Amino acid sequence: MDLLNTLVDKGLRRELPTREEALAVLATSDDELLDVVAAAGKVRRQWFGRRVKLNYLVNLKSGLCPEDCSYCSQRLGSKAEILKYTWLKPEEATQAAAAGVAGGAKRVCLVASGRGPTDRDVDRVGKTIEAIKEGNEGVEVCACLGLLSDGQAERLRDAGADAYNHNLNTSEATYGEITKTHTYADRVDTVQKAHAAGLSACSGLIAGMGESDEDLIDVVYALRELDADSVPVNFLIPFEGTPLAKEWNLTPQRALRILAMVRFVCPDVEVRIAGGREVHLRTMQPLALHLANSIFLGDYLTSEGQAGQADLDMIADAGFEVEGAGTTTLPAHRSEATPAAMAAAAPAGGVCGSASGSGAAPAAAGCGSACGGCSGHDAAPAQADAGEVRSDLVAVRRRGAGTDLAPNA
Repeated sequence: MDLLNTLVDKGLRRELPTREEALAVLATSDDELLDVVAAAGKVRRQWFGRRVKLNYLVNLKSGLCPEDCSYCSQRLGSKAEILKYTWLKPEEATQAAAAGVAGGAKRVCLVASGRGPTDRDVDRVGKTIEAIKEGNEGVEVCACLGLLSDGQAERLRDAGADAYNHNLNTSEATYGEITKTHTYADRVDTVQKAHAAGLSACSGLIAGMGESDEDLIDVVYALRELDADSVPVNFLIPFEGTPLAKEWNLTPQRALRILAMVRFVCPDVEVRIAGGREVHLRTMQPLALHLANSIFLGDYLTSEGQAGQADLDMIADAGFEVEGAGTTTLPAHRSEATPAAMAAAAPAGGVCGSASGSGAAPAAAGCGSACGGCSGHDAAPAQADAGEVRSDLVAVRRRGAGTDLAPNA
């Protein structure tokens, strides 16, 4: 297929596809799906080999968020029966993080619900970061705390944070239909603050909220222009008790096409399969490893993932290997410059993966529940019908952080 040959060539050169080419990937048929995966897999292997980076979520503060993000089980007015608790103590968070590191996680993502942190919250998270770093040599720490005020990103950096997550989630044009308590521009501003402070930018999307192909292209092109180092791709799990409870729009084939499109548009960044992979990809998860080079290990924020050992077995059985702590995730042309240096050197509107170098600032998510999405998970259910609430497909997290039960890692 001429389209795929063109996209592979562009991906190997870090050249931006046209919007028409990206849309064409989403429009391919199921008969063409394996060809699409094989083509995007060539780009993935060029920049990341057969390595898979493992990330581990620790939900520092769960539920009771004042923001109204329609996809989120922790949102204002949510009736989802999730765990609700206030801030974990640094030692509790460190213990939870240690379970993920022991399971092979290279990065720990510290997430807290809420509009954004107070300065006291930043101090608390800073102490947690320091404790995790002291107990786990070489581990990366990403913070995800919502909208940042001036100076907070610098304080997180000084405490040892390596990255900050804040997802764009959907296109700017449709953002107001999903969230009304903050704006798309607020998200962009927060990631610009993180990037300017020298933190690696992690920013992604949520697919399956009823968006159009054009919306998906818009948000992924925005992420490339904002130069996020890692792009988590979440697949919505509609929690009963949230406004999107009946939005079951994805098939495994659709999810794979979305991941392939993201890889073609951002060829040399860490593409992470995040919330919803177990439900929407199901038995086709191993194929997704040919597109993404990063996953979350074990459970998510308010929902359960498949067993951590099952993740490790899947990676090995598919012929991939877990990325070790001594390996640099990003290709040399991205990793040799610090985020602060890239931000200072890049012209406005620079693009991630462009042949001329790295670009400007990345962008991100609103209520503090962004890093892995507010998705729920089960093992391998049948596809749900659109317009139907399917509480049987959502396994609410009842173990790990905020409970007395051992975490899944």
